[in-house]
Amino acid sequence: MKAVVVKGNKQGYEVRDIPDPKPERGEVVVQIRRAALCYRDLLQLQGFYPRMKYPVILGHEMVGEVTEVGEGVTQFARGNRVISLLYAPDGTCHYCKQGEEAYCHSRLGYSEELDGFFAEQAKVKVTSLIKVPDGASDEGAVMVPCVTGMVYRGLRRANLREGETVLVTGASGGVGIHALQVAKAMGARVIGVTTSEEKASVVGKYADRVIVGSKFSEEARKEDINVVIDTVGTPTFDESLRSLWMGGRIVQIGNVDPTQSYQLRLGYTILKDIAIIGHASATRRDAEGALRLTAEGKINPVIAGTISIEEIDKGYEILKDKHKVGKVVMRP
Repeated sequence: MKAVVVKGNKQGYEVRDIPDPKPERGEVVVQIRRAALCYRDLLQLQGFYPRMKYPVILGHEMVGEVTEVGEGVTQFARGNRVISLLYAPDGTCHYCKQGEEAYCHSRLGYSEELDGFFAEQAKVKVTSLIKVPDGASDEGAVMVPCVTGMVYRGLRRANLREGETVLVTGASGGVGIHALQVAKAMGARVIGVTTSEEKASVVGKYADRVIVGSKFSEEARKEDINVVIDTVGTPTFDESLRSLWMGGRIVQIGNVDPTQSYQLRLGYTILKDIAIIGHASATRRDAEGALRLTAEGKINPVIAGTISIEEIDKGYEILKDKHKVGKVVMRP
């Protein structure tokens, strides 16, 4: 089969033919229907993920169909449409038993310690698999592990209450445009922030209000902002912090430049009673919640482009294009 393989640390990737995977005990083989490109891929290729083993197949988001079942697998069968969490938990530790698989000490990351999903087929551990309901499209399902389910969990961790106001930075990006929809589906009023006038009309399809510009806090403070989903990082964090009303929470997802640091004034966060929540992934519960909202039509995928495995270079060009709106998807 064809796959996108990362050869070594900071050595880039190549599309190559490799042997078809075979399931071992507790695993299945999945025919990939859709995979998705992510800004995390670029950070991995720059060497910011030290746990990566090499060579490794890139890609950590997928939806597919089970084609082979390994020994001991009873909960999945050929023909099941499935997604995978970003990681494989052991399923037995106290975190896993509490439904907090993201904190499992033994978890292994896809596209890190385990081969990822930029391939025609993938070998997947059943501890990370989730069945996709009939009403969810492939494009909607592939967004769940790293985008909609992840945002869903972030808003749960922020104790979002119905009727609160959520501001989303980078609102036209692959995470931002869907974060608006997740927050809306969870009962919030939503405000989208973008630096592009040309994207404002698209963001406005999903937001109750749009703010254009890099200095957005003054405009944001015209109403009480209870939660900020920051999908950008250090370039927007200060404005995000300034936007919040007392008791506000920041769900920090974005980190576009890991080499940058931010000098936090503790007094500001203390006096405004602000919580900062670093956030990265979903659990089974959150993925199932996001899939349900997707199947109900409350979250609709926004696709910036669809590519094949051979067009991976083109895919990353689209991903880095500042004019794009939405997520880049691979269809092997």
